Amino acid sequence: MSNFVHYDVKQRIAVITIDNPPVNALAPGVWEGVDEAVARGVADPAADALVLIGAGQTFVAGADINIFKTLRTREQSLERSAGTHALLKRLEDAAKPLVAAIHGNALGGGLELAMACHYRVATRDARVGQPEVLLGIIPGAGGTQRLPRLCGAAKALEMCTDGKPVPAPLALECGIIDHLVEADLLGGAIAFATTEAARTGPRKTRARAGKIADTNAGLAACAAARAALERTARGAIAPFAAVSAIEAALTLPFDAGSVRERELFADAVVSTESRALVHLFFAEREVAKIPDVPKDTPAHDITRAAVVGAGTMGGGIAMTYATAGIPVLLKEVDEAALQRGLATIRKNYESSVAKGRMTPEALERTLSLITPTTSYDAFDTADIVVEAVFENMELKKTTFAELGRVTRPDCLLASNSSTLDIDEFARASGRPAQVLGHHFFSPANVMKLLEIVRGRETSKETIASSLKLAKRLNKVGVVVGNCFGFVANRMLAYYMREAYLLLEEGASVPQIDTALTDFGMPVGPFGMQDIAGIDVGARIRQYLKSIGKTRAEGPQSEVPDRLYEMGRYGQKTGAGWYTYEPGSRTRIPDQLIDQLANEAASRRGITRKPIADDDIIARIMTALANEGARVLEEGYAIRASDIDVIYCYGFGYPRHRGGPMFYADTVGLPTVLARVREYRDRFGDYWEPAPLLEQRVAEGRGFYDEQGVRAGS
Repeated sequence: MSNFVHYDVKQRIAVITIDNPPVNALAPGVWEGVDEAVARGVADPAADALVLIGAGQTFVAGADINIFKTLRTREQSLERSAGTHALLKRLEDAAKPLVAAIHGNALGGGLELAMACHYRVATRDARVGQPEVLLGIIPGAGGTQRLPRLCGAAKALEMCTDGKPVPAPLALECGIIDHLVEADLLGGAIAFATTEAARTGPRKTRARAGKIADTNAGLAACAAARAALERTARGAIAPFAAVSAIEAALTLPFDAGSVRERELFADAVVSTESRALVHLFFAEREVAKIPDVPKDTPAHDITRAAVVGAGTMGGGIAMTYATAGIPVLLKEVDEAALQRGLATIRKNYESSVAKGRMTPEALERTLSLITPTTSYDAFDTADIVVEAVFENMELKKTTFAELGRVTRPDCLLASNSSTLDIDEFARASGRPAQVLGHHFFSPANVMKLLEIVRGRETSKETIASSLKLAKRLNKVGVVVGNCFGFVANRMLAYYMREAYLLLEEGASVPQIDTALTDFGMPVGPFGMQDIAGIDVGARIRQYLKSIGKTRAEGPQSEVPDRLYEMGRYGQKTGAGWYTYEPGSRTRIPDQLIDQLANEAASRRGITRKPIADDDIIARIMTALANEGARVLEEGYAIRASDIDVIYCYGFGYPRHRGGPMFYADTVGLPTVLARVREYRDRFGDYWEPAPLLEQRVAEGRGFYDEQGVRAGS
């Protein structure tokens, strides 16, 4: 028997334990071990029934994701999934009752394994789910066929298309789980096997038809799911494949439905979408690995925080700390500003209560962790201070000078600046080793990305402490270098440059935004600016102009600055790139924008003409990839995959495309380079190919090799 699976008999119940730490992933050897152990239990005269349980902290958290890297052809996927289906049918055909005992997680293949058992019992805090769609695939071991037989088509569709886990009490209510165990899981599972399971006998999930008997209702649920995905999936394939597989469960016999599932699974596994999502899965785990910051680098525990500035960002950052259970001081210059900030924080939490995401008691408990103040009196108790004042160099330097005086020498001092030089703040503070950037993204209490900006003298301990803190704050922390705009906003400047210039050349604001949302972005560049505030970008451009710089080389469109001069800042003023009815966020196209674009084009000697959507995507994505290559080559990003993580978490870049650098690889770097050269010929020398891009093409390589190694390796 496999070393990953153990066999024992207790109270005439064969106990089969999966032991493949840390999460009992279904790696090679585990499947076979379970198969052999069940066969042994069925043949064992000392066992009347069988219990399948996981060792350690969980049942089975899913398949070993590395397996998917080995499935390079559709035929390989079909062969592997056919073998797994046959194995699970053997388990389901066991002549003695087989009970899955679930604690922790039963996800993906773990739930599929449990559903092939005759019964499922679980602890109250266990979770079950089919998250395969998050990797660009569908359940491939019978999940789309057995799950609707247990919980009905509607719930199965929800679980297989959004990938979210279901808590055990809800799973019991839906029919996925048969019994909750309140104390000792193994003892409870043995008791269940001895009584209920022994009394009823083996019960095959594949033979259960009650939950899918109403075929018309199930097909209507499939149609509704497809319609919803048309609005939310934006170019993804796997969620629709999951619907098709569940549809097969409703209209075909189990074996035929299983064949259909295997076909759809095989298509998904070898898709670019799956490669992109598997890439991001590993990329998100790679970001915490900093070459010169070893894992054993001492990291401070953050037990108390402070935030300077209670505006939109400062309030959101304070919420982030409080939600994580960390007491936080929130400072403003006067009581009126402080109360406005606190009112916004309460309103945000009340919205969570209204949506059922938070209880009123939790709201008050969390708010009690935020202590408002208009002075620095208690800042010597803080382990970290986050500066979130107005994006002005002199104001921030003054703030850091004050923080250097009023905080402890070991207190971390972080700036939420989105663009400015962290080393300037570090010098002003008097202790640069503790200073770095913590660039949160708006809204800070929602967005998962935290750009950790490393200054010239930032210590390794400060970086290690920030990475540890990011996890506690439920953020994805990515360490980047200190240049103007860091990584996210430096590259965004080129994204926006092309959007502005495309507008002047003949595309419309709604067309550009729609092209990007059809590509998979949650909002287009102009809609995004209306949300963030046109005034924010305008003030940054004013600062850059004062020091003789621009955010991105090349022509600078006059249109955004004209909107700023007109007081059109976006949603907050009721007009920006679009207009808005009072109290509404619905974007209404405005002919004034075309008029401004015509005037700007005329001044630049440009004749506006129609531009195809594909050309819009090509221009904007090429600009991102080219500047990303430059950022990578200059060392401001450690890995190409770090850039992908930043864009997916910071700007909602479509995950099924893998991020801007991975997407460039799927387009082909020779194509990307050819476009850069074409644009240079058409538009001017500001379209200069990044040396790393040219080097990679010359070497016949992408930003990633087959193992996803970073470009600089």
